[in-house]
Formats: sequence, structure tokens, C-alpha cells
Amino acid sequence: MKKPEVVMVGLGYIGLPTAALIAQKEVFVHGVDINPSVVETIHEGKIHIIEPELDKAVAESVKNGYLKAALTPVEADIYLIVVPTPFKGKNEPDISFVESATKAVIPLLKEGDLYIIESTSPVGTTEKMQELIYSERPELKDKINIAYCPERVLPGNVMYELVHNDRVIGGIDQKSTEKAAAFYSRFVKGDLHRTNARTAEMCKLVENSSRDVQIAFANELSIICDKAGVNVWELISLANRHPRVNILKPGCGVGGHCIAVDPYFIVSDYPMESQLIGKAREINNYKAFWCAEKIQTAKLEFELRHGRKPSIALMGLAFKPNIDDLRESPAKYIVQKVLQNANNEEYYIVEPNISEHKVFKLTDYKDAVKKADILVFLVGHNEFKDLKITEDKVVLDFCGVY
Repeated sequence: MKKPEVVMVGLGYIGLPTAALIAQKEVFVHGVDINPSVVETIHEGKIHIIEPELDKAVAESVKNGYLKAALTPVEADIYLIVVPTPFKGKNEPDISFVESATKAVIPLLKEGDLYIIESTSPVGTTEKMQELIYSERPELKDKINIAYCPERVLPGNVMYELVHNDRVIGGIDQKSTEKAAAFYSRFVKGDLHRTNARTAEMCKLVENSSRDVQIAFANELSIICDKAGVNVWELISLANRHPRVNILKPGCGVGGHCIAVDPYFIVSDYPMESQLIGKAREINNYKAFWCAEKIQTAKLEFELRHGRKPSIALMGLAFKPNIDDLRESPAKYIVQKVLQNANNEEYYIVEPNISEHKVFKLTDYKDAVKKADILVFLVGHNEFKDLKITEDKVVLDFCGVY
């Protein structure tokens, strides 16, 4: 491969699709990941995650020589930081991965280069990385372009949304903003909205916090309806016929590396000002605990009624329907909680989007439905929607598929 124009640090659920998309525009991309098996998989033109159309894009880009993966970065003109931002302590954002990725490229930077953070980050992170870069390379001050541009894609539709969704681009100065916008305009068809780095950082957090608050209302409503003896699905359908009401569907909690995580970036920095955002996180976390308790109650009621222990199918592990991503999954938490309270019952754990799990023994969803006395729907996968369920089954539907 020729000297790459772009270095992509992080080849996960966002980094790899973005790298493949850029490479399809006949731009040479050097992808970097700390996991040797990820690098080797991409070398072979294969992928390590499930995402529609991604396999074709990677295979084609690798075959044509526009995409390469390695463990370390090389010199380029554009550096994208797309690494995780996990937590440390009590819901305190950890930007050490962003910092490590930045340190890895600092020796390679030269005048005129473009450095972009896409990782979800606390407000002020881009400025901190600017200070880090200039502290180690003072000769580059005001001579490179630094910007923040968060992704806003839906797992399962990433390849389409990377192209067609609008993007918010915030530079540390106007020149950086325009340089980053020019780069994204090469492969993004959505509108590019220019702002500053702090606003772009906050925009990403606010988008997902807003969604979390809306889901919290639906989840709290489902708990109220259960106690009131009201069918929450019918209620929401009727309420949404009001021209200015749009209640979301409840579930067994909130998962993923965005909606379940990003609100904490605000709560951590502004605890007194983010009362509603913080409470929504509490409600959505509690919903998973509540679901686990409902399963325990159903199990005990079955034993009392039938004089034997039930077999239980736990349907779904992913954090949302029709994907293989288990990050921050409330369904996975519920399964773990239920198994901790197991007392010689037989459990069938189902996740049709993965072939195996290092902790759970997986069962085919059709077999699980046939064998189980109690069916617990945790994730609304398409495979579950057309199942024929006999009347003798006890059904707990936490996601509205039944």
C-alpha cells in the first residue's frame, strides 16, 4: 500500500466501518488496533463484528489495497481517534484510551495535519488533547488542525448512516473546523454542521441523554402499568394517537456503548445540574433489576402451581434487536442475575446473533421455545416475532414481541 492518507486508531464497531467507507473512496487507510487477532482478521479481508454490508466493504478495500491493519500507527495526513471511553470508579469517564491513542500519533504529526477525535468524550477533552500535543510538540502550536466529530449511527445500519446522517463538526478554531468539514464532505452526503469543539462534544452527550430520558419514561410507565393491571403496549398505542404524544416502547433497560453510557459524562461533570438526566439513568438501570425480580416471581409461582421446578428460556442477550453487540446489555445483566438465583431449574439461554459465548451455553431459539415452561423475551429479535407459542407456556414479554 502507498503512504496512507488516513490513520484510523481503533477498529471497533465505529472505527472499522468508517475506515472501510473511506477506503472505498480509493483513499489509503492505515487502521490501528491493539488486538492482534483483530488486525489479523482484517488482514485476511474479514471482519470480527457483525454489521450488514461491512464484510463486503472490508473485503473489497483490503483486496484493492486501500485498507491495511496494524498494531502501530504510521505517518499520514489525517489521524482519526475512534477508541473506547469506558468508566473508572463510580461512573467517572476514563479518557485514558483517547490519551494513549493521541500519544501514539504525536511523534508522527507534522505541519498541516488534521487530528480528529470521534470517541464519545467529556466536554473539554479535545482541548485537553490539544494541550497534550502542544506540550510534547510545541513547534506544532497553531500549525496543525484539531477537531471533534462524534458519530451518530445506529448499529445494524451503520454503513448507510455513516454516509447519509448529518454530522456535527467542531474544531478548536475556524480553520480546523473547515479542514475537518472538507475531509468529511468526501464521503458524507448528510449536512455538515460547523461549530466549536466543546459544543460538538456536548451535542453527542445530549443526543443520547435525551433518548435515555424518553426511554426512562416508557420503562417507568411499564412498571406502573404492571402494578395497575393495565396493558402497557395497548396504553402506549392509544396515547400515541394524540397528535403531540410519542411515547417510546419500554424494554428491559437500556444498553449499548452510547445511550447507557453517555449521560454519565454529563452527570459526572455537572451532578447538581443534571437531576433529570441522572434520574433517568437510575430508572433504566432499575428496570433490568425489576425484570429479574419478575422472572424470580414467575419461577416460584410455577413451582407452587405445578409442584415442580420449571425450565426457563431467556430469549436474547444483545442490547437491542437484531445485532450481536452485548455491550452494557440489560438482557445480559438479567440473565446473570437470574442464574445467580438458580436453584436446579433448567435454563435455555438464547442469542441468535452469536454462535457462542464464553460464559453462557447457548441454545437454538426454536428448541428453547419447545422445551421451556417459561419464556422470557428480553430482546425483540426478528426471529422471536413469528414463533408459535402454545397456551401452556408462561410468557414474560419485556420487549413487546408476543
